[in-house]
Order: sequence, then structure tokens, then C-alpha cells
Amino acid sequence: MKKNIFGKQLSRDKNERTALFKGLMSSLVLNESIKTTEAKAKAIKAEIDKLVTKARKEKELAKRLLGKKLTPLAIEKMIDSVAPRFKERKGGYTRIIRLGKRFGDDAQVVMLEWTEKAQIIEPVEVKKKTTKGKKEKEIKRPVRKVNKKTSRLRSSKK
Repeated sequence: MKKNIFGKQLSRDKNERTALFKGLMSSLVLNESIKTTEAKAKAIKAEIDKLVTKARKEKELAKRLLGKKLTPLAIEKMIDSVAPRFKERKGGYTRIIRLGKRFGDDAQVVMLEWTEKAQIIEPVEVKKKTTKGKKEKEIKRPVRKVNKKTSRLRSSKK
């Protein structure tokens, strides 16, 4: 009988489990949402919430603390864009939405996503000012330069 087992084992040893969690959490940070099984989503939900709380603190401290759990690209995005989104919120940064059963093995598939979506800022188009009166002339240039001496010689030979 196994006693005092903390967390989900997911039929993996410690190294495999930490690699799986690191990949899932990094994908969530980089892609804003992931589709996975319900057991895996429940296993990383608490971990990712703790990481967001750590990322809201000092930047240098957060980089060191997040280094074990996320990839370098995910750390930068977490500190720069994800953590500032949740400044006012005290917890519950992620949500799990059930999508149905997977066809192959009938496993419950869910989508794990952030509760607050990223705001997409669209670039504003800058209109160019046109001046009246002055029009640019198109300069037509030959595609190939022809030497006059050689062209006369060629035409006279024919």
C-alpha cells in the first residue's frame, strides 16, 4: 500500500514527470492555451498558478525561480506579458474547459487556458502626405545597355 504520495504520478518516474510538466507549462505560456488530458491539466494547474505568483514579484528573483520549471523563452514571456496581466488578481489564473473524449483511447480531453486573454494591439497605418503640383516622373531605363559601335557593326554584317 502506497502512503503519503503527493501529486499525480501519471505512470512516470520523477525525471519523466518533471520533463512533461516543463513542456506543458512552457507550451501554455508561449501559446496561451493547450489541449491535453484532464489528469495532466489538473496536475500542472496548481504549479502554473504558483509560477505566475512568483513572476509577479521582482524580475531577477523570478527568473531564477522560474528557471527550473520553464524554458528560457517561456520565462521571458511570463515575466513580460503574462504576469502583468494578473496584477490585480490574487489567484485562479487558469481555467480548464472540457472538450470531450479522445477517439483513440476515450480519454477526457480538456483545454487549459488563461482566465484573462492577452490584449492584441493592432498597428495603426500611417498615411503619407502628398504634395500638390509636384509629380514624380517615371524614369524609363533600358534593361540592357547597348554599345553603339557594336550595334552598328552587327547591323551592317547582316
